[in-house]
Amino acid sequence: MRSDTVKKGFDKTPHRSLLRATGLKDEDFDKPFIGVANSFIEIIPGHYFLDKVAAIIKDEIRAAGCVPFEFNTIGVDDGIAMGHDGMLFSLPSRELIANSIETVMNAHKLDAMIAIPNCDKIVPGMIMGAQRVNVPTVFVSGGPMKKGHTKDGTAIDLATAFEAVGKHETGKISDDELKDIECNACPSGGSCSGMFTANSMNTLMEAMGIALPGNGTILALTPEREVLYRQAARRVCEIALMENQEDRDKFNMQNILNDNAVRNAFAVDMAMGGSSNTVLHMLAIAQEANSDFQLSDINKISKNVSHIAKISPSLSTVHMEDINTAGGVNAVMHEMNKRGEVLIDNPTISGETLYEKISGAEIKDTNIIHTIDNPYSKVGGLAILYGNLAEQGAVIKTAGITGDRVFTGSAVCFDSQDDCIDGIKGGKVKAGDVVVIRYEGPKGGPGMQEMLAPTSLIMGMGLGDKVALITDGRFSGATRGASIGHVSPEAAEGGMIGLLKDGDKIHIDVDEYILSVDLSEDEIATRKANFKPIKKTLSSKWLQQYRLLVRNASNGAMLRTELD
Repeated sequence: MRSDTVKKGFDKTPHRSLLRATGLKDEDFDKPFIGVANSFIEIIPGHYFLDKVAAIIKDEIRAAGCVPFEFNTIGVDDGIAMGHDGMLFSLPSRELIANSIETVMNAHKLDAMIAIPNCDKIVPGMIMGAQRVNVPTVFVSGGPMKKGHTKDGTAIDLATAFEAVGKHETGKISDDELKDIECNACPSGGSCSGMFTANSMNTLMEAMGIALPGNGTILALTPEREVLYRQAARRVCEIALMENQEDRDKFNMQNILNDNAVRNAFAVDMAMGGSSNTVLHMLAIAQEANSDFQLSDINKISKNVSHIAKISPSLSTVHMEDINTAGGVNAVMHEMNKRGEVLIDNPTISGETLYEKISGAEIKDTNIIHTIDNPYSKVGGLAILYGNLAEQGAVIKTAGITGDRVFTGSAVCFDSQDDCIDGIKGGKVKAGDVVVIRYEGPKGGPGMQEMLAPTSLIMGMGLGDKVALITDGRFSGATRGASIGHVSPEAAEGGMIGLLKDGDKIHIDVDEYILSVDLSEDEIATRKANFKPIKKTLSSKWLQQYRLLVRNASNGAMLRTELD
């Protein structure tokens, strides 16, 4: 076993002495050591109960004949960090989480791992760290939150709460209605109830084969979720206890999460209209998987995938619990493959291939999960746009578009999210405008903060189908409307978005994958010659380090391991 490095031989007497101090006995040194990577943190609704989840999992691991060692990662709640400088730390936290997983697992030579993420950057951070460690790893998330309801029974969620601010700002709802939404939008523990970033990633783990069926849809804090926790704990031990090393190695992380798994994840993302953040994270995961997947491949996949599941924020009445009742992610994948082999057969952590896993799954409610004969769209729910304004690409969640898919408007430019919020509230944004928010990319922010506040204000003020928004930053999974993010190159590295001026005509054509500005080559050259990017003053040493190393969004905002 890998852990023999720290527990076998007379020269490991000091190591065993330290391990005995944690409670180990003679018989434990012949058992596999299982890392239990927990993301318990009390300030995040999807994580405050994960200490109890870990206790359940550790008991099951011990009962199965292995030795669990729990350790923790950090976590940032994007909803709470939203709209102030705390959000600058969200995306960088992904790298800290990945590094912490790699550090603990490799420093102590643990044999296998079960990872317990749930929200925001914690899921991809744990996946990236697990890929580097490359031991058998089972992921089991905390589970999604229940949807909320207002006093009149209307289904609501976190997106409703953010958009309510814009409605209140314009007098469309009263103080009492705002308070009703505040108190009921997030009714329980779990990852926010729509197809936001957390649930998008928790769902895609099923497509990648690194989590068991139900991981993305079974509600948190339910007996059904506890069954899943126990199944996951038993499964990691079944693998760790295999006598043959070659059999165990088949379940190493990189053998499960390979290039095929990456492509399957993107396909399922298209079918379910996932968060645009999944593009950022899956590009990073693809690099950790040594996949040759490129940003431009997304449009190729989209053309072959029907959008068959529409979930909040794209359809406010449908939430993750509804998808679970309608058949879950396996039913979505089974239906997808009726269009041909859209998904690639691949190993999964359960021991079945993907095709075996989804073979018996059927849609139980075609009003929730549509058939491929009756899709919301014949193409997937994400698109990558290119043009002189996004030479390396930009991302739009087509599933969330509320207006036209072709839009030409006048640029209204802001050099930060805060300036944009003030501008929207001050009436600077009007129908027919293209809102430009720049210097919010990975390097320019730094940290590429999510911008749910400006998009929610636009929706709440009734401009959602009348304006577009482009940014080198990113959006919450709760964002909807004609919102284009991840514009690359970003302003801080001299990208065209930094050269825009108020009044420039911007053209968007989603179906032709175009994002461009109507300027001559001579005008662009003149602006470039006189351009000097803004560099924000930073007090945070961690953000200073991050800005030095981070690459742009088209590269998954990965940190450089070598300087150019």
